[in-house]
Amino acid sequence: MTTLFRLDASILPTTSSSRELADLVEKEWLSTHPTSTVVRRDLSVEPIPATAWADAVTSNFTPEAERTDGQRAARALSTQLADELVDADALLFAVPLYNYGVSQHFKTWFDLAYTDPRIDPQGTALHGKPATLVTVLGGNYAPGTPKEGWDHSTSWLRRVLADVWGLDLRVVERPFTLVGVNPALDAFAEVAADLKQTAETHAVRSGREIAELTASASS
Repeated sequence: MTTLFRLDASILPTTSSSRELADLVEKEWLSTHPTSTVVRRDLSVEPIPATAWADAVTSNFTPEAERTDGQRAARALSTQLADELVDADALLFAVPLYNYGVSQHFKTWFDLAYTDPRIDPQGTALHGKPATLVTVLGGNYAPGTPKEGWDHSTSWLRRVLADVWGLDLRVVERPFTLVGVNPALDAFAEVAADLKQTAETHAVRSGREIAELTASASS
C-alpha cells in the first residue's frame, strides 16, 4: 500500500489558503492511489516543543544513563518524525510565509527531524522521493514588485527540501492571499484572481506528477 505524508504549518485551520491548495494536491494523489494511506502532521494542532531540538542535540554528548527525560523524549520524537518521512512514498508540505520568513512551526519541526541520522547531512534516505511544497504569501514579492526580496521563506524551503534532503521537489506558490482581506490591496483583485487560478492549476498538476512517479516506482 502506498503512503502520502502531508504536513500543514498554517495557524488557520479553517481559512488556510495553503491547506486549500494542498487539498488539491492530495485529491489528485488519491485519484491515482484511492486505497493509499495519508499520514498527516498538523503543526498548528500539535506543534513541536521549542526545547526539543536542543534536547536532541545535547543528548548526543550525554551518556545514555545520564540523559534527562526531555532528552529521551526529544530523541524518540525525532525518530518518529523521520519515520514519517522515510516510510512515505511521496511527501506534501503546506507552509505559508509568515512575517517575511519561515514558519516557526515548520522550522522547529525541520530542526528536530534533521537530528535523525537517516536524514542528516550524510543521510540519503529521502533522496529522489517525489514531493510537493505548497506555499502562500500574503503579498507579492516577485521581481519588479516594491517588496522584491522580502520573501525569506521560499528560497530556504527549496534549499532544505531539494538540496539538503534531495527530494524530487515541485513548488506551488500563490502570492497575494491578503487581497480581499487587506483593503490596501484591493486594486490587485484581478491580478490576485489570476495568480490563484494559476496556483490551483499547478497544484493539480503537481499532485498528478507525484502520484504517477510513485505508481511507476512501485510497478
